[in-house]
Amino acid sequence: MTEEAVPRNQSIMPASRSSRTTVSEAVVPAVAPVDAVVDMTHAIDKVDMDMANYTHSDNAPVISNDDKHQKAAQQWENTITGVDQRFNSFNEFREALHKYSIAHGFAYKYKKNDSHRVTVKCKSQGCPWRIYASRLSTTQLICIKKMHTTHTCEGAIVKAGYRATRGWVGTIIKEKLKVSPNYKPKDIADDIKREYGIQLNYSQAWRAKEIAREQLQGSYKEAYSQLPFFCEKIKETNPGSFATFETKEDSSFHRLFISFHAAISGFQQGCRPLLFLDSTPLNSKYQGMLLTATAADGDDGVFPVAFAVVDAETDDNWSWFLLELKSAVSTAQPITFVADFQKGLKKSLAEIFDNGYHSYCLRYLTEKLNKDLKGQFSHEARRFMINDFYAAAYASRLETFQRCTENIKGISPEAYNWVIQSEPDHWSNAFFGGARYSHMASNFGQLFYNWVSEANDLPITQMVDVLRGKMMELIYKRRVDSGQWITKLTPSKEEKLQKDTSTARSLQVLLSHGSTFEVRGESIDIVDIDHWDCSCKDWQLSGLPCCHAIAVFEWIGRNPYDYCSRYFTVESYRLTYAESIHPVPNVDRPVKIESTQVGMIVTPPPTKRPPGRPKMKQAGSIETIKRQLQCSKCKGLGHNKKTCKDF
Repeated sequence: MTEEAVPRNQSIMPASRSSRTTVSEAVVPAVAPVDAVVDMTHAIDKVDMDMANYTHSDNAPVISNDDKHQKAAQQWENTITGVDQRFNSFNEFREALHKYSIAHGFAYKYKKNDSHRVTVKCKSQGCPWRIYASRLSTTQLICIKKMHTTHTCEGAIVKAGYRATRGWVGTIIKEKLKVSPNYKPKDIADDIKREYGIQLNYSQAWRAKEIAREQLQGSYKEAYSQLPFFCEKIKETNPGSFATFETKEDSSFHRLFISFHAAISGFQQGCRPLLFLDSTPLNSKYQGMLLTATAADGDDGVFPVAFAVVDAETDDNWSWFLLELKSAVSTAQPITFVADFQKGLKKSLAEIFDNGYHSYCLRYLTEKLNKDLKGQFSHEARRFMINDFYAAAYASRLETFQRCTENIKGISPEAYNWVIQSEPDHWSNAFFGGARYSHMASNFGQLFYNWVSEANDLPITQMVDVLRGKMMELIYKRRVDSGQWITKLTPSKEEKLQKDTSTARSLQVLLSHGSTFEVRGESIDIVDIDHWDCSCKDWQLSGLPCCHAIAVFEWIGRNPYDYCSRYFTVESYRLTYAESIHPVPNVDRPVKIESTQVGMIVTPPPTKRPPGRPKMKQAGSIETIKRQLQCSKCKGLGHNKKTCKDF
């Protein structure tokens, strides 16, 4: 160092370079002699070589000298006080210097930055400001030995710029991110600009958020290595649960299946044999998809049964998921699945659940119909066809189905052929053989998808544990709530039964023969109480007696509750939520356990999040029918009268 050392016990703060910086008279007393030569026999902290090789780039965030940026100066202007100031490590010294430079508005660079000493000078050419620190002899403390406090570079910093590292910004925003997980990069950049005078672009703020999130949540990469331990702990704390994963040949993650014992037992004991299969994308660092199987409880509430995290939504992954699901919910009773007919599901369901029923999701069918018809018909024509298609799906009688499809044929024979060839026996009430209980779309589990959207950017083990916690709370809450019910049926089903009972009082009942009755109202319907059948089909489709059947029960003096599906009773509802999901401790702190999988290495999948805003799938949406351009002259589609070539 060529500069003279500043005398000890003397104010060493730099002269004020702006109205927001004041001279500090703080004195740091010496506690040990300062030697020019320092004993370097002990190991020291890792050197930040990135800072040592610092060079300014055009992309660097720029620090502003605006007077309104007071926060940094007020908080950090005294992080460096001068000669004899001591630090516990070189990292602590570098962090203090970083904050000090921001508070006083200058940039610096390292002349020496190694395991022995740190020498720093002002980045502005010719400015004499310098600082030198090394280890205090016979201790592990780092001490400032020399410091030249004067700056002659007023205004140069605006041109030179100042790089705020992502790690530093991540440290600043970490606490706020903990409180507000949806802290947006734009808001981060605005806050850093307002509070510290540093201008960040969107990418820098986004990367800083990623660093802060990893500091709070743990490493995404390490989470995959914890999967063997995590699956063992799930099965240990929740006996009877299924928790299994697979890797590829290179040990990278392939897929993970989870089904808790409480969910399996609840489905088998109290839920209808009805499952909804769907998928939703994950927004984590390594992307992936979540495959789900949800059921409906007796009050038509969402009851998650099983889910899987897979690297991609493929035919093979769906087939694997269904095989694992069959092992978990093994039952001789036929199960009705409401799911898409693409992605290999049609073939896999027929092979794996050969005694079950596959109901094509009406939402996916509608989207495909709308997509296939796009560009061929006007907005009004497509709207009428889709409305008729829905009516055909909900039609319980053959004649009603035929009338709806004939309406489609009147608009377009091509659309009519599409509907007939789409296998109506898999989606129309008039032909479907399974029991859907009036559920036509696979996105029934919207509540579960909302949970996923809140946790899908977490490391994989933490995301699964958040879903486990949500399920645990849901089961407990519904168990407590159902304990207060005094009706025989669940609230929503009790309400429907009472409504149909009121309607039944206006109907006329005539005895036909045996257990068959004729009921007259707006229409004439035939009720067979021994076979739980009505010609209106509402009894069979919903599982609750229709108004026609209730009219018969009141006429012959029978109790309508005796003819309701057992799945809608409060007793079955309580069986659904009888079992509990237990916590899985030490999710982020694995311990050594005895297992055949302990030695297995799991690395992240090769897929990574692409640039740009994530494309989020809205589970409950149906593609909107957008109005197409139609020429007012030639009546053609896709252009207007200004661009019409026929006139």
